[in-house]
Amino acid sequence: MKSSKKSRKTRPVRPLTLLQQLAAVPEKLFTGAFRQQYAALCFRYGDNGNDVEILIVTSRTTQRWIIPRGWPMKRKKPHEAAAIEAWEEAGVRGRVRKAAIGRYTYLKMLDNGDVVPCMVDVFQIEVTGAETSFKERGERLVEWVRPDEAARRVREIELKSLLVDFKPKGKRKDGAGERP
Repeated sequence: MKSSKKSRKTRPVRPLTLLQQLAAVPEKLFTGAFRQQYAALCFRYGDNGNDVEILIVTSRTTQRWIIPRGWPMKRKKPHEAAAIEAWEEAGVRGRVRKAAIGRYTYLKMLDNGDVVPCMVDVFQIEVTGAETSFKERGERLVEWVRPDEAARRVREIELKSLLVDFKPKGKRKDGAGERP
């Protein structure tokens, strides 16, 4: 006799949409519970000396494409914290603008399972040097891509806008066109 139960194929778990994530934490959104983070929008000039390439990395836990970012650091200014994150996550150093060039928001899953809304101030870094040995090497993928490709790969809508509209601010470093 045949079993009356049909075998079901298991579907891969799909990540929650932003709206689903927001619906799960409404009390945090309206109580001013946003957490602050700082990010580095690292760039270099392309081979022709004019086009811009942006550095993107994968997050350690979900392997999503992001720009280097992290929490505030004691005794460090926001732009300094962003520069430290760029070094630790991607092994790059460069000229950092002290003023944020933009900001975006996203929902972060903490180690304890809580979801917290984060406000991320973004600081421009013109990359002048890169190393192959750095703190989080092997934990992340690191790629240089055009701004439109970077925007295509990240999930956060506001970050997509920052990336696709990115135009370097300030003076260009000496030796323009040289790639680190």
